[in-house]
Amino acid sequence: MAVEVRRTADGLLQLGLSGEWGVQQLSAIAAELSALDLTASRRVLIDAQGLAALDLSAAWALREFVRRARAAGAEVSFRGSAPDQLRLLDETLQDRAGAGATPAEPAAPGFAAAESRALSLIGRLTVHAGDDLTEWLAFFGRACVTFLASLGSGRRLRPTSITRHVYDTGITAMPIVALIAFLISVIIAYLSAQQLRGFGVDIYVVDLVTIGVLRELGVLLTSIIVAGRSGSAYAAELGSMKLNEEVDALIATGVDPFEVLVVPRVLGLVIALPLLTVVADLIGLTGGAVLCRYLLDMPLTQYVNRVNEAISPTTFWVGLIKAPVFALLIALAGCYHGMQVRDSARELGRLVTVAVVQAIFLVILADALFAIFFMKMNI
Repeated sequence: MAVEVRRTADGLLQLGLSGEWGVQQLSAIAAELSALDLTASRRVLIDAQGLAALDLSAAWALREFVRRARAAGAEVSFRGSAPDQLRLLDETLQDRAGAGATPAEPAAPGFAAAESRALSLIGRLTVHAGDDLTEWLAFFGRACVTFLASLGSGRRLRPTSITRHVYDTGITAMPIVALIAFLISVIIAYLSAQQLRGFGVDIYVVDLVTIGVLRELGVLLTSIIVAGRSGSAYAAELGSMKLNEEVDALIATGVDPFEVLVVPRVLGLVIALPLLTVVADLIGLTGGAVLCRYLLDMPLTQYVNRVNEAISPTTFWVGLIKAPVFALLIALAGCYHGMQVRDSARELGRLVTVAVVQAIFLVILADALFAIFFMKMNI
């Protein structure tokens, strides 16, 4: 961020703006502009063509300077045209456009102050979201690099730790996954039967249950359960280790915490979730068979034959291929937020909640992207 100041004898003040003008440089920008003496200036010419970046927070500070210059009796103009951000602020505040597309004074100081606070809040949230995304991608990249480096040594890959996490996240989760899959398939079959019975096409209940469970509901519901169960566990475990300085102890002894704590958890869940998805699919189809047998009096052989007719060669694999991706997102969200814990148990609780919410959001977002992709591919 730089402001080049030139003054002429006829009272012309020329300002050359260059560099990046953003919320991170806002304090320096405000100090630089407020230090300019406008008492002897009859005209102010601003050259903003050298700006590499200008966000709304910095544009607001520039707008306030223009307002102050005009209040001091100076004529303000821009070399070329005013930045688009200034025009956006003018349109937002419904001000008059000046003769040279310069910003006008706000209608009321109180309203301007409220808008300034709102824009500052939006800027801070945007910068925070960008920083968080950058850190998340850096965490993912480091986990990938650590995994690739571990492939050359079985001991560094830590198969014992991976097996334990497969057991914790997969085997112990089978009862709740099976129960949820059974109940959801029964509900789908019941609602479908109620609607289709009036048209005399009860047989299509089997199609709805089969395709719905195998393509979407089996893997999606399993992933949401695992996100709440294992994602929170990962965040809580790693967060507790951060609070107890166990992670710092690993680093002090020359052990990479990603190799010991992150990669085994990610691999364990990537292995466990596809297995849980297969269990959910089988139990879901079983639930549909039970309801069709007792509500529609459909023999089991007829149900099985209709299932075979309803599924295509890709129906099962479309659902199963999503499971490793969902597992990767859940594990990374849990481990990332667990490693971000600092200072207090309250922070631990907050980040565990954020990990679960983020994991569920990422799973649903990824599922929507998969649906669009498979639709475009006619799968």
